[in-house]
Amino acid sequence: MPVTDAVTALTRFPDLADLDAQAVVGVVEDAQHWMLTGGVRVLVTVLIAVVARWALHRLIDRTVTSMTARSSERNSERDARSGLLATTTGHAGERHRARVTTVGSLLRSISTFVVGLVAALTVMSLVGLPLGPLLASAGVGGVAIGFGAQSLVKDFLSGIFMIFEDQYGVGDIVDTGEAIGTIEEVSLRITRLRDFDGVVWYVRNGEIVRIGNRSQGNGAAWVDMPFSYREDVTKVLGIVREVCETFAADPDWEAKLIEPPTVLGVDSISGQTVTVKVLAKTLAGENFPVQRELRARIKAAFDAHEVQAPPLMPLSPGGPR
Repeated sequence: MPVTDAVTALTRFPDLADLDAQAVVGVVEDAQHWMLTGGVRVLVTVLIAVVARWALHRLIDRTVTSMTARSSERNSERDARSGLLATTTGHAGERHRARVTTVGSLLRSISTFVVGLVAALTVMSLVGLPLGPLLASAGVGGVAIGFGAQSLVKDFLSGIFMIFEDQYGVGDIVDTGEAIGTIEEVSLRITRLRDFDGVVWYVRNGEIVRIGNRSQGNGAAWVDMPFSYREDVTKVLGIVREVCETFAADPDWEAKLIEPPTVLGVDSISGQTVTVKVLAKTLAGENFPVQRELRARIKAAFDAHEVQAPPLMPLSPGGPR
């Protein structure tokens, strides 16, 4: 029976082979038609994505090159002392170039991802794949991730601006509000610093509301020197000015000063004590060594000229002996 049924079917449909050939021809024609319409659109979409990615990368590279070139020009126009100051403030040389290059690399990665995503969705639409369920799922997932990772996004955005604006770098002494210490690492999400007690702090970039960089600009060395009320103020001020002039001419300390120390005069009079104040503008981070050295030299000059120190306060009857 099966053989008889097969023969009967062949006698009833003698054009099955012709029907198969017509189906194949139809499929080929449909494929050719799609290639001339949808295929060309897909190809054009891919080409536009490639060109857009190249153009964005080109723009980012030119911006990075322009910013580094302007930084190099500013540094070359400064004299030796200003150049050293520019290096400590973070506007010079390799540090600024490295930060701009890091931001450029990040922007290139972001542009590649965005262009690739848009091109992929466009191609899927041209091919005929349903984007509605995919976009709906992505929307729901994006909302969930957005609520859960909003602090992470905030940290990343803050880190990008901190790197781009060069607010601080490795080796700088900063005050983040939470801790004061030396920067050891700067990333897009966190900043790691070590305080003066050796404790390592990990501060999220999005949580930094204010930042005080003690390694940028210039430092200020304040020196208060007390002496006895009975001393001649004019004489003492002359001694201090002489010490400041000698100190500013010392080759070991001249390079650390922006300008010679300034004797501001008598700052306060309290009981039997008169205090003279001195201000020395230094390079960033050099204020404490300059302050210590200048104080020691003024003290030695007071001893050499027999300038009396302020009298000691008498102990109270019930106080310690």
